[in-house]
Amino acid sequence: MAEKPRTRAGHAKKATASRPSSRRGPEHAARAACRGLESLIGHPSEGVSAVRRSEDGWCVVVDVLEVARIPDTTSLLASYEVQLDEDGELLEYSRVRRYRRGAADE
Repeated sequence: MAEKPRTRAGHAKKATASRPSSRRGPEHAARAACRGLESLIGHPSEGVSAVRRSEDGWCVVVDVLEVARIPDTTSLLASYEVQLDEDGELLEYSRVRRYRRGAADE
């Protein structure tokens, strides 16, 4: 009778299904959206506001610094909705909001 592979703790290893390489998670989608958008519009990303699964891949909302001002609270930022395919390739983007850094949502 063959022995099951054991971990350091002596417990039998469970077989885990590996995720196909083309099905990456939200972290990969967020990084890919920031990189792709920055290269297209030439403005640095400030962060990601949302990541959600879509039928064909991912929809990511990226916040971007469009106009840096002094003081920093008067800088202009924008939120862009970025559509990615399953592999993280940018399909399309659109600006959905523009706002001052210090402004609160209504």
